Amino acid sequence: MLIFGIDLITGSARSRTVQPKYALVMLENGIVLKELSVSLHRLIRLIHRHRPDILAIDSVQEIAPRTQDLYHFIEQLPSKTKLVLVTGGDRQMGLIQIAARYNLTFNRFDPFAEACAAAQVAGHGAGAQVVAFEKETEITITRNRSPGKGGWSQNRYARKIHGNVLRHAREIEQDLQNEGLSYWKKEYKAFGGVSRVTFHVREDRDRIPVSSSRGGDVQIKLSGKRLDRIQYRPLSARPRYLIVGIDPGTTIGIAILDLNGELLKLQSSRQMTMADVIEFIWSIGKPVIVASDVVPMPFTVEKIRRAFQAVPYTPRQDISVETKYEIAGKFGYGNDHERDALTAAVEACKYWRHKFSGIIKRVPPGVDLDEVKAGIIRGLSLEQILTVRKKPARVAEEKKPEISLDRSDELVRMLDGKVKDLRVLVSDLQQEISDLKKQNKLLSKKISGMQNDRQKGINAEPEIIKRDQIIANLKRRLRQEERNNKKLHRRLKRIKEADDKERQVGTMVIKVLPDLSRESYRLLTERTGIHPGDVLYVKSLVSWGRGIVPEIVKNGVRAVIVNEKAVDSISNELMDVFLHENLPFVLSKDMQIRIKGDIGTCDEEKFRDALEDWAEEHERYMKGKGEEMLDSLMKEYLAERERKVK
Repeated sequence: MLIFGIDLITGSARSRTVQPKYALVMLENGIVLKELSVSLHRLIRLIHRHRPDILAIDSVQEIAPRTQDLYHFIEQLPSKTKLVLVTGGDRQMGLIQIAARYNLTFNRFDPFAEACAAAQVAGHGAGAQVVAFEKETEITITRNRSPGKGGWSQNRYARKIHGNVLRHAREIEQDLQNEGLSYWKKEYKAFGGVSRVTFHVREDRDRIPVSSSRGGDVQIKLSGKRLDRIQYRPLSARPRYLIVGIDPGTTIGIAILDLNGELLKLQSSRQMTMADVIEFIWSIGKPVIVASDVVPMPFTVEKIRRAFQAVPYTPRQDISVETKYEIAGKFGYGNDHERDALTAAVEACKYWRHKFSGIIKRVPPGVDLDEVKAGIIRGLSLEQILTVRKKPARVAEEKKPEISLDRSDELVRMLDGKVKDLRVLVSDLQQEISDLKKQNKLLSKKISGMQNDRQKGINAEPEIIKRDQIIANLKRRLRQEERNNKKLHRRLKRIKEADDKERQVGTMVIKVLPDLSRESYRLLTERTGIHPGDVLYVKSLVSWGRGIVPEIVKNGVRAVIVNEKAVDSISNELMDVFLHENLPFVLSKDMQIRIKGDIGTCDEEKFRDALEDWAEEHERYMKGKGEEMLDSLMKEYLAERERKVK
């Protein structure tokens, strides 16, 4: 069993500026594995990584000062990990007293020692589990995107999101049915599907075949159902051992102590029957000693003792009234019956206390001293107690004690009459449930018929029928265009593969443009696509525009080759545009251009020679531009000087 024990080192969980630090001790089968100083965030990560069976603390305020913080903290823990308050439950003792019960000592000024002690006592079954959620899990499936405001495709986008939410909800519902889990769900209808679906499953989170996730159009969240109040359930199901003093009579007095002599309950009543007394004692714990203040033990007290199979205690002689005042006065009481019962219990505790003192010193650390004391009272030796403890014996379920009752008793007859009335009431309620189920079935059929009639009325409207036909035609056209698009892509791929096979060594691929117009460039882009590093071949310069050259440069085209026959159409303005954009603009002379559709080839070596010539021409262009700029600056300077001289 892996147990984490924590204790606050510095800071406070209430502070929003200084993050608290905790001493963390990892304990497995009584052996300390690690001691770490961690923040709360790192503590959560370590818990999810190692998944301990128990997270032991000595104060809830150290990790969650507010109730909402405690709910949030427990929700972050894995389902397997129990949050155990070692000082909680019905004992309400400090960590030092709890550790002493298991014969453990530690340095209370060392946070790591306190964390280790908390882990050790939790491993022995001390403390109470902090429970904040019922055995019910809520699964929420919602949109991960908001439809928002859109354009022409907004309705289709909303239908897609809501359809995905509905699809995930149906898959989760199928998983829950496959696991045989009981649930009920609630759907929130939306355009094209649902916007939100909630499942309420009566199982813990670890039994749910779904996990929280977020992605795409849908997000799924698992959360437990909170209890109205935080509950502290004892970690050990074994009832605590008691010493019970009883004073019988018309008014019965009951005094209950634990094995350390602390008063747990003191009560007296005239209305309590024998069964009520046994029920009352069992609600607090299991008696190992039932004591009386007189000798011999009265029959009523003996009957209660046998019901619990407890060890009897009676004093050597009847206790005097003065002694009773002295003993019971330290605790306080309400009447003589409570005084006598309290005296009997205290005397029994004193009698056994001196027997415990010598044996307790020989008990090794980590052993429950209450178990040792109960074994000694029952007549076992220390060796027998420790041997029985080491054996992996089955945990015997404590049976509630019973006491035989006379069937002729008036109380029994009254209870039988009440049982008969309750059975009649149950029968009436079952009949009412059956009638309600039939009524529900009839109403469901009626609602279904009304929905069908409404749907028929909607479909009969001419405008809706016309729109449905338009939608069907558009869908059919869309599918046809998609098929044509796929055919064109396959054809283009085959053309490219054929060109690559036919291309000779020493040649390079070029893409053919009829002219330098925007329309020709757009059509070539749609048919073959233009990518960075491509080379364009222009057949004619009949039409061209200044804006096409920057667009070609933007797409990363390597160079533009012009048909040598179109040399007469090359204007100085066009050359200036290409030189300004530094886009190579060369003639196809001696390049052996071969064209097949929109793709062609040219001689790679001749192309490189033309690029070198272009580079020299561009260098001269840039040099001329620089000289022009200097001349312009000089003229401006001289003009400015002449103006100042005048």
